Amino acid sequence: MKRSGTADLPLHYGKVPPWLYERMSVLGLSIIEVILMDYGKDEVLRRLADPFWFQSFGAVMGMDWHSSGITTSVMGALKRSINPNSQSLGLYICGGKGKFSRETPSELLQIADKTGLNGYELVRASKLSAKVDNTAIQDGYQLYLHNFILADNGSWSVVQQGMHESDGTARRYHWHSGNIKSFIEEPHTGINGVSRGKILNLTDAEASENRKGILDISHTDSVDVMRDFSRLILPAHHDVQASDVDLKRLGALLYVTREQQPQNFEDLLMLEGVGPRTMQSLALVSEVIHGAPSRFADPARFSFAHGGKDGHPFPVPTQTYDESISILRKGIEKSRLGNSDKQNTLKKLHEIVTATEKDFTPDFDIQQVIEEERQNSWRFGGKTVFGDAKPPKNPPSIQLSLF
Repeated sequence: MKRSGTADLPLHYGKVPPWLYERMSVLGLSIIEVILMDYGKDEVLRRLADPFWFQSFGAVMGMDWHSSGITTSVMGALKRSINPNSQSLGLYICGGKGKFSRETPSELLQIADKTGLNGYELVRASKLSAKVDNTAIQDGYQLYLHNFILADNGSWSVVQQGMHESDGTARRYHWHSGNIKSFIEEPHTGINGVSRGKILNLTDAEASENRKGILDISHTDSVDVMRDFSRLILPAHHDVQASDVDLKRLGALLYVTREQQPQNFEDLLMLEGVGPRTMQSLALVSEVIHGAPSRFADPARFSFAHGGKDGHPFPVPTQTYDESISILRKGIEKSRLGNSDKQNTLKKLHEIVTATEKDFTPDFDIQQVIEEERQNSWRFGGKTVFGDAKPPKNPPSIQLSLF
C-alpha cells in the first residue's frame, strides 16, 4: 500500500518576500505541469502526500529547507498558480491557513458543481481528515492549516499542519485517497513523529473496541502507535550541515554540473550555453520531477538549487532562479506543440547525475561549497529577507574546482 505520513518541523514565523513568492508560484506550477505531462494527476497527488518529497519540493523552490513555513508557502503559491489553470490542468486546491481552511467545504461544493463529482463525499473527506488529526489523534498539535488537493477524476490528497501547544514545533499530516480504507482505522497508514510517551490515538487498529468505550486507548505507548510509518523529523539547526545531506548524491551532482560541461554530452546539447550554476539548479529541479521516492530522504540537498530566503545554505540566486523558470516554461510550451526534446533533456540530465553516483566517492567539504556559493551570490542576484547579497572585497572566480 502507498504510504502517506507526517513531518515534524521547527516552527518559523515571518512572511515570504514578494520577490520569492512570485518565483515560487511560477516554478511550482511549472514543476507540477511537467509531472502532469509525464506521469499524470494521480502521481501529482501521490507526491504531495509524501512528506519527504513535499519538503524537497519546498526546498528547491527557495524556502528554508527545514522550517514549518514550507507548508504554508508552498500550498499558498500552488493555490495561487494552479487554480486559475484548473480547467486545463484538472487539479484544484482548496483551503489554506486559518480562516481560509474553513472555506474548504464551500470551495469543494463549487468544484463539484463544475465537474460532476460528489461534493458531499468530498466535504465529508475533508472534514473527517481534519477531525481525525485534530481530535482522534491527541498528540498536542492543533490544526491551523488545511489544504485539500483534488483531481477532476475524484482522487485527492490532504496536506494539513498543526502547532504544538508548548515546544515550538509544527507537525504536518499527509493524506492520499489511494491509501484510505477507513477514516477511523489507520487512515494514513500511521502517524510518525517524536515520541511523546502516551498519547490518545483513536485511529489505531487495536482501538476498535476503545472507539466504542474511549477508555483504554490513552494507555497505548506512542512508540508502538508510531512505528512502521513514513517519518520526517527535521533538526532545530537552521544551517545545512554534512549530516543533513547525502554527500555522494550532492557530490556527483556538483561534479557533473561544475566540472563537466553540457557539450560533453551529446544528449544535452539543447542546454548548451547554460552556465554551471544554472545546470546545478536544473539538475535538482529535474530530480524533483523525475526522481524515485527513495531519493528524497535528505530534503536539505535540494536547497542547493536555489538557496533559502534566510540565507541558508546561501542567498537565493534570483538570476539563476529566473533562468531555471525560463528553461522549464520553454520546455512546457514546446511539449504542448508536440516537441518534448527540452523536457527530455532535463530528464537526461537527471539520468546522467544518477549514473555518475554509482562510482562516485565524495571527497569535498560541504562547508567550502556553501562558502563559495555565498561568496559568488552577488554575481547571481543573491537575495535574502535581509536584503541583497554584497560582493566580497576579494571576489573568487565563479567556477571553482572541488574534485
